[in-house]
Amino acid sequence: MVNVLGANQFSEEVVPTVAFNLRHIKRGGVKLKVWDVAGQPRFRSTWQRYCSGVDAVVFILDSAEPASFQTAKFELHSLLSNPNLAGTPLLVLGNKNDLSNHASVDELIEELYILFL
Repeated sequence: MVNVLGANQFSEEVVPTVAFNLRHIKRGGVKLKVWDVAGQPRFRSTWQRYCSGVDAVVFILDSAEPASFQTAKFELHSLLSNPNLAGTPLLVLGNKNDLSNHASVDELIEELYILFL
């Protein structure tokens, strides 16, 4: 996702983020400082380090992997329980919507219990 935003490039051969990547992105008159943090289990405990002073949170999950939805729900709600994120805008994106078995928006809302955040 960061490559699409930052370099306007899409590749099917993207390597998952390890630890974190920092990118500065400028689109039109908007400047973004993007912290792309790894989603693998061993890195999730580091997410809280990046919560101070953020202007928004973008939480991305694989919409074609239903087995990961409960973990995603737990991690999202754990992240949002951080007081530094109170009132911070949240965007939840389900990627891999090009795959035939992806979850619908309504299914993701229900599975992640985000209608009530």
